[in-house]
Amino acid sequence: MARIAIVTDSNSGITQAEGKQLGVYVLPMPFDIDGQPYFEDINLTQEQFYEKLTGDADVSTSQPSPDAVMSLWDDLLKNKEYDEIVHIPMSSGLSSSCATAMILAQDYDGKVQVVDNQRISVTMKLSVLDAMKMAEDGLSAAEIKRILEEQKFNSSIYIMVDTLKYLKKGGRITPAAAALGTLLRLKPVLQIQGEKLDAFAKARTVKQAKNIMIKQIKDDCERRFGSADGTGVHISMAYTHDLEAAEEFKKEVQEAFPNHEIVLNPLSLRVSCHIGPGALAVACS
Repeated sequence: MARIAIVTDSNSGITQAEGKQLGVYVLPMPFDIDGQPYFEDINLTQEQFYEKLTGDADVSTSQPSPDAVMSLWDDLLKNKEYDEIVHIPMSSGLSSSCATAMILAQDYDGKVQVVDNQRISVTMKLSVLDAMKMAEDGLSAAEIKRILEEQKFNSSIYIMVDTLKYLKKGGRITPAAAALGTLLRLKPVLQIQGEKLDAFAKARTVKQAKNIMIKQIKDDCERRFGSADGTGVHISMAYTHDLEAAEEFKKEVQEAFPNHEIVLNPLSLRVSCHIGPGALAVACS
């Protein structure tokens, strides 16, 4: 049976420590903060990131360098003696790191399979865990890639944004729309489905935004996955910075889906960079 290495990046929400525990290799995402390079979970913790972000530091994101990607692949194939690699980067619609990895993989004679399954954060993490299970079951890297890409649209993430400041800063909404939204105290709910981060609904209160997200997950379970009570659907949650608010919301989601064990994780810093602190998210796959 071929030895297959599973590689992802820190947008999956898998930390370096968790990666070691799982046996997954995690490329840290690079950030530029006030002209200085940082790497998620290497020399940049969640706390440090939010301190800099809310302190109005100039924060921008980039992708892992080709050298970092190929050095890891070479090490896995040569020194650690893996036969094949399944590389799961963040959605190609949200970053060019997937396209870059696909170009680099062309020099590896099919030994590196790059998966573009249009996911990020908690749904991307699930793809990584699925890939590990399939590798254990003896599937080849090419088969794992095919299955994950076939499943790519079987997931949704709904995110309530607490402040419009960062969407405005990133040019995702106009200054006029941000000013009006702030005046009306809107709590927009965004959706990540496939490759796009789109506006989904406008709520006037946090309570209304939470209700919209729970209702939509229920609708997705029934309409898209054919499971009214969510049986066979993986439901998970994520948040940016405010764990207390997230734990509170988790109780409400758990009540709505009593048969599920709801897992709560911090959103990856790349997403946080565009939506800011205080966001709450629910996902189904």
